[in-house]
Amino acid sequence: MATAAVACWFPAITPTGTPRHPLACSQRLFATSHSPTRLFVPKAAADRKRSSPKKAPHSSPRKSTAETEAIQHKKFPGRSKDKRTCLNADGRHNRGRSLPTALKALGVQGKDTKGFLLDLKDQQVETSNLQDSAFLKAVVKVYCTHTEPDFALPWKKQRPYGSTGSAFMIGDGKLLTNAHVVEHATQVKVKRRGDDIKYTAKVLAIGAECDIALLSVESKQFWKEAEPLQFGCLPRLQDAVTVVGYPLGGDTISVTKGIVSRIEVTSYGSSELLSIQIDAALNPGNSGGPTFNDRGECIGVAFQAYRSEETENIGYVIPTMVVSHFLEDYERNRKYSGFPCLGVLLQKLENPALQACLKVPYNEGVLVRRIEPTSDACKVLKEGDVIVSFDGVKVGCEGTVPFRSTERITFRYLISQKFAGDVAELGIIRAGAFMKVHAVLNPPVYLVPHHIEGSQPSYLIVGGLVFTPLTVPLIVEETEDSLGLKLLAKKRYSLPMFKGEQIVILTQVLPTDVNDGYEDMGYQQVLKFNGTRIKNIHHLTHLVDSCKDKYFVFEFEDSYMAVLEREACAAASFRILKGNGILSERSDDLLEPYVDPMGDNGEDFGETTVSNPEVGFESLIWA
Repeated sequence: MATAAVACWFPAITPTGTPRHPLACSQRLFATSHSPTRLFVPKAAADRKRSSPKKAPHSSPRKSTAETEAIQHKKFPGRSKDKRTCLNADGRHNRGRSLPTALKALGVQGKDTKGFLLDLKDQQVETSNLQDSAFLKAVVKVYCTHTEPDFALPWKKQRPYGSTGSAFMIGDGKLLTNAHVVEHATQVKVKRRGDDIKYTAKVLAIGAECDIALLSVESKQFWKEAEPLQFGCLPRLQDAVTVVGYPLGGDTISVTKGIVSRIEVTSYGSSELLSIQIDAALNPGNSGGPTFNDRGECIGVAFQAYRSEETENIGYVIPTMVVSHFLEDYERNRKYSGFPCLGVLLQKLENPALQACLKVPYNEGVLVRRIEPTSDACKVLKEGDVIVSFDGVKVGCEGTVPFRSTERITFRYLISQKFAGDVAELGIIRAGAFMKVHAVLNPPVYLVPHHIEGSQPSYLIVGGLVFTPLTVPLIVEETEDSLGLKLLAKKRYSLPMFKGEQIVILTQVLPTDVNDGYEDMGYQQVLKFNGTRIKNIHHLTHLVDSCKDKYFVFEFEDSYMAVLEREACAAASFRILKGNGILSERSDDLLEPYVDPMGDNGEDFGETTVSNPEVGFESLIWA
């Protein structure tokens, strides 16, 4: 039975997470929790039961300690046989959400997965003290129907599938859950505990980088006698925690217990943010469910679990600090705008000779190795600068700063506490002299985006040649052999030279007499059209539409060339579309007027910057 469960939960994936076939492995699904055995009664429940002679012990609130701001550093681990990815209800993986190690997302409960027995003594807690607790009534089950785009055939949609997850009430008619629970949703419904009615929910905002989504439910009946959850502070190591949700194994609410085992910055897929590691049992379907401390306060949202042959009971929770940032961002902009970054590649300064050469005080600062051309830091920093402080907080030679009383945390964390458009003060040493500069922090710009906005990928069909931007979801759908190492290397190491830049590729050729001889072309980057260097897919569309020459001349990498006759392409367009069941020769976004992302900067924008962060990965930090 356990083997069957593994085959359903952990499909084989490409490096970016798309399942191709079930993976037969011996990864353990259930393990005995090493957490404390005592139960807790939330404050609300305890207050209602004061008259009872058998009241569960209630620990007094701890005094919260002010957090010392810190900076996150991004490591580049070596290859591992384990994978980390977000799991959908039916065992699918959300596209573009793969992670480089062995974290398996809690995901959502699979529709094809059978139930399994759990060790009820250690994993399931369902007592009279908990059944009537107010915090349980605020946790709801989410039913979602997903219809994902087909990135290989961008004019189509994939077959719909259903999934379930968890969410909880936060007041003002809103619910909180994970982004991957409702990503690409065509219908979302929620059901309260003890109710037999499913209510329609609307997705207000999705933060794919932080894996948080905000829902709303308009029905007044749904909110009748509802008590929203209260957020608590960041917990301490070994604090008792309880995870509530609707995981695989049954239809009723589930409560599992554990302790906080680690607090650090970790990967969320396309970003690195603070997370809480716990040893409570987390399974598909727990995604989006709240995690509580022993006072009944919500301290985070369950979202990932680690699965490998060497580990047991490692789950991850999005802390309330990240959740609050998401909610405030939404309140400020009425949409999710993202977590900012500094836009620099840094190197640790642990070597004494390197410190002396750069005239840097002992064990202080990190070296600026590369600066993203699209970042504001490019205006105030230079390669070779040493960052020794961030907003007055001293940066150590490992790229860390003090955190709480006796801990240290990475560089990226402090930056992630800012909002898009905020200004940071950097203390730097340049050529031995100390100075202060100010940089505006903005969300990162990806040459190969991890997620797409809207429901349809961009595409353009010219004479049967299909062009689309290179994206992580497209890479997820295809194999390494079909894409080729060059495109995979660009995805991993390249930086955009300007905002709006895209890698436009030819994905396939729809055979017709106009494109004879090009049928075998595919997955090549198109560099120029009639001698003009291409900036993005919209730019290519503009060049094609405004072309008056006799021929369309496409220049690809490795000096490959494809030439089509312009009038012949126009005459064959309807026949190509009809023969392949395609409604339009371009996506809807390409019907809008073209706006040059570079303004008046001209056509010559140079080659795309390529960085190799895996060279000496232990000493490099993205911030």
